[in-house]
Amino acid sequence: MTDPDATRERRAIADALVSALDRRHEVLDAVVASADYDAAIEAIADLLDTSAVAAEAVLRLSFDRLTEVSRRRIAAELANLASQDLSFAEAEPALGPARRLLLRPFAAEHDRDIFAARTADVQAAGDGTAAPAGDLGDEIRGAVARVAAEEAAWLVAEVGSTKVGMVFGELCDGEVDVRIWIHPEHRKRGYGTAALRASRSEMAAYFPAVPLVVRAPAAGT
Repeated sequence: MTDPDATRERRAIADALVSALDRRHEVLDAVVASADYDAAIEAIADLLDTSAVAAEAVLRLSFDRLTEVSRRRIAAELANLASQDLSFAEAEPALGPARRLLLRPFAAEHDRDIFAARTADVQAAGDGTAAPAGDLGDEIRGAVARVAAEEAAWLVAEVGSTKVGMVFGELCDGEVDVRIWIHPEHRKRGYGTAALRASRSEMAAYFPAVPLVVRAPAAGT
């Protein structure tokens, strides 16, 4: 994570903490009504309209942070972070629906539609070679074979039940070339950044100890 990213995350956390302390009764009700730890994080994120990282920071608050002195310190940190110019690092929103984005394995039949949309948009093969797009069925069968051989990982980016894009990982010369594609109808909502972040851990699980070469999403995705 770059320094601007770290600062932006700290600011989001500090903002969430200040908001949580102001709305502590609502936060407590949300936590008590949650079935488990993950559900509590999601409930807090929805309540405060913040990221999962910030929501977890709220959930892990200790009681000593509720004192007047601690609240003033958190507010002072937020004021300091808010004064920093991060406009150059905020081309995409950090909050909103993007926090719900999840990656799952590509399913040949079920996900043919999103791959077809990607191919129509990019007009290149899905294997990262930059070759012209081939027959969809042939490309998908080739991808399934490469995934089975642990030479590739194709993932679908979803927000709820909506497919918003794809992440491609192709093993080549001892590195994994990771590419992000977001559907044109879902760009400029932070999904590209969310998919990029999620892809790091996913690809590390598919290809342990293999260097990742990440192709950042295009501007505005």
